[in-house]
Amino acid sequence: MTTHPLHRFFWPESIAVLGASPDTHRIRGRLLHQLRENGYPGTILPINPSYAEIEGLRCYESIAAVGQPVDLALVAIPAAGVGAALEDCAAAGVKNALIVSSGFAEEGGAASEMQSALVELTQRTGLRACGPNCEGYYNALGRIATTFSPTVETKDDDARTLISDRRIGVIAQSGGMGFALFNRGKAAGIGFSYVISTGNEADLSMADFLDYMVEDPHTDAVMLFCETVRDGPGFVAALEKARARRKPIIAIKIGRSDAGARASASHTASLSGSHTAYRAVFARYGVIEAEDMDEAIAIAGVALTCPLPDGRRTGIITVSGGGGAWMADTLTDAGLTVPTLSAATQAKMRKLMPSYGAAANPVDVTAQGSNTGPAMMTVMEELADTDELDMIVLITSLASETRVSLDSERVRAVAARCGKPMTVWTYTLPSPFGRASAAGCGLFVHTDLRDAGTAFGKLAAYAEAVARPLPEPLPAADVAPIPPDRSGVLPEWAAKQLLREFLPPSAERLATTAAEAADLAAGIGFPVALKIQSPDLPHKTEVGGVRLGLADADAVREAYDAMLRDVLGHAPDARIEGVLVQKMAPKGHELVIGMDNDPTFGPIMMLGFGGTTVELFGDVVHAPAPLDPPEAQRLLRGLKSARLLTGFRGSAPVDLAPLALLVARLSEAALAHADRIAEMELNPVILHADGSGLTVADALVRLRD
Repeated sequence: MTTHPLHRFFWPESIAVLGASPDTHRIRGRLLHQLRENGYPGTILPINPSYAEIEGLRCYESIAAVGQPVDLALVAIPAAGVGAALEDCAAAGVKNALIVSSGFAEEGGAASEMQSALVELTQRTGLRACGPNCEGYYNALGRIATTFSPTVETKDDDARTLISDRRIGVIAQSGGMGFALFNRGKAAGIGFSYVISTGNEADLSMADFLDYMVEDPHTDAVMLFCETVRDGPGFVAALEKARARRKPIIAIKIGRSDAGARASASHTASLSGSHTAYRAVFARYGVIEAEDMDEAIAIAGVALTCPLPDGRRTGIITVSGGGGAWMADTLTDAGLTVPTLSAATQAKMRKLMPSYGAAANPVDVTAQGSNTGPAMMTVMEELADTDELDMIVLITSLASETRVSLDSERVRAVAARCGKPMTVWTYTLPSPFGRASAAGCGLFVHTDLRDAGTAFGKLAAYAEAVARPLPEPLPAADVAPIPPDRSGVLPEWAAKQLLREFLPPSAERLATTAAEAADLAAGIGFPVALKIQSPDLPHKTEVGGVRLGLADADAVREAYDAMLRDVLGHAPDARIEGVLVQKMAPKGHELVIGMDNDPTFGPIMMLGFGGTTVELFGDVVHAPAPLDPPEAQRLLRGLKSARLLTGFRGSAPVDLAPLALLVARLSEAALAHADRIAEMELNPVILHADGSGLTVADALVRLRD
């Protein structure tokens, strides 16, 4: 098996601490101290010409004076000296550096130039560097603490009962938040492999560390605290690898408030802010998004302790009727179902509990019937074997210091046999005894009702996501490059000419005089529409640039002249390229197909109900290109208004195949011209109610220079 390039970064046999100090009140003093306190088994090499020794270790005046291999250099010196120190490290053969020092791009100005110099240095020398401005990492299995975080000052208690021997890694662009996740996860009984703060990511980025943890045999899931992704292709490649290996990725993404904050030519861009791109990529590869730290820990807890469910049917076993009803509401809100059990199963349940219990689901064994646990355990054993449920929630109180309703031996046997996710919600705060008892069962304990429902709901969604095949791209079209002199907004006719290999045939022509428009209309067939074509007028209706339902040549000539007067009255300086003469489309459903070329992830496709209501209602879905027709149909059916297409209130369902094919082909167009097309929008696309296909009734493309 090939060793990952970052193996020695996370498992160094020797670490040099540049700027080491005996003063543990300073960061560089704490780095050295915490390495030793956590039991690092390798060689520690303090580097500081001001000291002969620190904490009994020989101190070297420079990295060159060490005279032995160094796997990792910890750099905690003033920013101005970091560049020279890294040059010395590279010259001495050091392969990895972790730069704790601050004062780089986060400050702006000349400090950003110092960070650019670090990038050049790493590219030139091959030295791999994490940071600057990072909080280091903690390798829990190797007892390697290259961090000053106080969360590693409290050592792992070897006697602490973990909920599972499976472990999670944390990658955070904020060291404080990353180690906070570690702190909270430890308290909940979760085991960790690595926790790393990536800082400014001048060289190594979140994508690099994610790739390492996805391949790492010690890491069974990964948690991300993400502000921005700097290496989109590398990040997506790691996500695809994680998806293939069924290794859950849980992400907290911050900085989500910019959607629609920028000016744009189309509805697509205003409805496709940067976080929309993240969510689209997350959905494609099954990344589980969490809203806050406690939710992330709850999701991690079930991801580490539960197999993937086969469906969304959830059974509830409770000692509290009120708690069971409350959980049923919460699970339903999370997108799960709480089905009524069959009469035969209910009859079995009633034999296992007091007469005043409830057997329908939630199954309430009552507090009196479960004082010592047998009723809850026997019901659990029966329900685990039924094919009526996919997941099970146990509700109990873990407040007691002497007894619980859970029998660890029976729970573990059932979990191993049935292969269904199981978890516990305690409606009282758990005592140490109660939490340890549940951990001994291999179950994650939720103290928050909402997080319990959310965690199970997102586990089910993750199971569905990784079971779906990734889109199979259509054969790439052989398209000519866009001329370099074209830029800015292309109106409908020019946009359609650019995309003609990807669009269905259409009955429309461009006219430059009223007489020409009338002749073209006669050839196309009445009724027709007229539309002004100008790169300065992306929204034609707002300036009177559209005329519809023109029934004869006289109507066309009259409408042509009147429309030009209206348009030039509103926008006298607009550049007019002509008037599009277009056959009126049959009645049907108006939809929008758009694309916004995200700077991180590339083309992100948008589908929704269109016309003038797209921004008003925002009923849209997004996905990264490419899409294939099956994926496009799935996204269409996921729209809130999708029932309008599938036979709402007795209306005939519409064939979605032509629309799905168009979406797939346009995603190929977006990739083929990813270097030039910034955004595009077909709005409306009229899906004919009579089943005769579709009409692209309008289009717009915005090009990069």
